[in-house]
Amino acid sequence: MPGYHTKQEQIAVHGVADLVIRSLLDRQQFSDPEGLAERLGISSATWPLFGLLWPSGAHLAARMALRPVTAEKILEIGCGLALASLVGHRRGADVTASDCHPMAGSFLLENLRLNDMAPMKYRQGQWGKAEDADDASAVQGRFDLIMGSDLLYERDSNGDLAGFIEHHANACAEVWIVDPDRGNRPTFNRHMAAQGFERHEERLDSVATAEAAAYKGRMLVYRREAPTTAPLAA
Repeated sequence: MPGYHTKQEQIAVHGVADLVIRSLLDRQQFSDPEGLAERLGISSATWPLFGLLWPSGAHLAARMALRPVTAEKILEIGCGLALASLVGHRRGADVTASDCHPMAGSFLLENLRLNDMAPMKYRQGQWGKAEDADDASAVQGRFDLIMGSDLLYERDSNGDLAGFIEHHANACAEVWIVDPDRGNRPTFNRHMAAQGFERHEERLDSVATAEAAAYKGRMLVYRREAPTTAPLAA
């Protein structure tokens, strides 16, 4: 990747073959010769975060490895390096990865190449901004499962994230969010409940091992059933 120092790691996800993932060497990487960061309002400190492997993303990928493969349409939002999407794609699921970072698509292409995987769908997706229905590069359509990890990093009192999910969720849909116990969960829960989603939470805490650091967080599962149609009166 021009302008960046990267590394390659072999990532084990139980249930699928190991994945070779190219990521940024560290969070000090910043190369923005065309001024994209400034135009998008992304600081130099937050710019490289998309290109790192995060523990919450690993938990999401592990859950994706257990999901039965069906004809459902799946969208990962704020995908970063899209580990969960890559796992689903390798298993044959219909997955679309999305992120607002302009480099995420390039890293996804490289990681598909490194793993000899067929092309997969990628779209630009950013909540809190008006969507252009005519923009072919943006997320389009509705999905049966929407997933993401470590997305609740700001309070989002306007419900932008939940609104983006609502815009792309089918009437009967499931949403997975892996959250490392950030403090913005209650606000998000209220917005999701207002859209008819019921919530189930599962702790994902684990102690440190030789292979991984300790983790504290939870899997948030939101489900919404399609409304039943009352029978017509005789």
